[in-house]
Amino acid sequence: MLPPLLCNLWKVHDYVALALQKQAGTGNFIGPWFTQMNCVVTCDPMNVHYMFSKNFINFVKGPEFRKIFKAFGDGILTADSDMWKYQRTILHSSFKTRRFEKFREKIVRKKVESCLIPLLDHVERQGIEVDVQDVFNRFNFDTICSIVLGFDPKSLTPDFQEVACMRAFNEVGEFIFYRHILPKSVWKLQRWLRIEAVKKRAEAFQTFDHFLRESIASKREKLSQNKEVISTEDEDDDLITTLMKDEEGKESVGDKFLRDTAFVLFVAGRDTITSTLTWFFWLLAKHPNVEAKILQEIQNKKEVKDQVYLHGALCEALRLYPPLPVVRRQAIKHDILPSGHEVGPRTVVMISLYAMGRCEDIWGKDCLEFKPERWISERGGIVHIPSYKFISFTAGPRTCLGKDLSFIQMKIMATAILCNYQIHVVEHHPVSPALSILLQMRYGLKVRITKRR
Repeated sequence: MLPPLLCNLWKVHDYVALALQKQAGTGNFIGPWFTQMNCVVTCDPMNVHYMFSKNFINFVKGPEFRKIFKAFGDGILTADSDMWKYQRTILHSSFKTRRFEKFREKIVRKKVESCLIPLLDHVERQGIEVDVQDVFNRFNFDTICSIVLGFDPKSLTPDFQEVACMRAFNEVGEFIFYRHILPKSVWKLQRWLRIEAVKKRAEAFQTFDHFLRESIASKREKLSQNKEVISTEDEDDDLITTLMKDEEGKESVGDKFLRDTAFVLFVAGRDTITSTLTWFFWLLAKHPNVEAKILQEIQNKKEVKDQVYLHGALCEALRLYPPLPVVRRQAIKHDILPSGHEVGPRTVVMISLYAMGRCEDIWGKDCLEFKPERWISERGGIVHIPSYKFISFTAGPRTCLGKDLSFIQMKIMATAILCNYQIHVVEHHPVSPALSILLQMRYGLKVRITKRR
């Protein structure tokens, strides 16, 4: 099965979706004996519900996952069991406070007003093409730096200057993707041969890791020099500062925990939002009727929490182009999935979110259409879709803590852009997913911008 998969790597998600459709939603993938790539692949929502909720305790990330995603450290995205519960409890107490919600929204709105709008004004006046995926990457990198570490690296500038820590973070994503898809034996051989690309990705990991550790050390030193403010809660405290202050009178979480948490939040807070907004604006460019309805709603409802149609359009972008197209679980002990497939101890199950978003059994015969109306009830509210059918924010006990905050940020950014500009995708610009763990566009999204009249 491996040769045809490699031949279709350039369109791997569509290839897997079609294969699963022929297998009634679930099938076994068997690689050559020396690759240890045997696994179960599924897009069946009942299997997802079973693994993520009903029998959550038997399906974990697993040790192999942590080896592949070594860059994540022992953060909440890779941790299992008691370690995962401990981290989630700590982060939940910080994420779910009104103070943190207001702080994040303040950072995003300030960045929109001070950087995003001026940059797009500059692009419009110059009449030049711009890669909005790069714009969103830079915007979200700056905001997540401000939210998590308390400083703005200012990568979003008209000259699109290169920022070393951001470039390193981008290369770490490629590093993880190739480590994820390549057989372990091939990966070890490449590392032994010291192939340049492997060496470059490893150096990128070290660069970004150093950046995080230095930032945390600097912040801890600053707090130790100002001990009188450690026990006070400042509404402008970034997340790492808040976690450090929470150590007062409690057990120290440690710098490793802070580093691993920061890394996870960079992935969750930058790449997922960048991916969603890039596909969202591409879909709007193809569906001007949807854009018109969003604009009408924005004019009538100023508060982002009231923008139901925009919410539905963002959900549609997430359904068709989920930022994390595949998620992985590993069985602890023998089990049988609702589809009837047996899994042994340590069997890996790959869940294709991309295929789930194109499944007729879940979404109907119009599943390939971009249709925000499917998310809106007759009374004008948001239709609740069970998370095991729409798992862009995962499901069950591991449901994403930042889901609501992510929607608020995306609505703020989308509203600001749509109210001021029209986005025109450059003619004949190639659009296809990048070979990455996240579903960003391989060639970016080149557009021209005009003022909205």
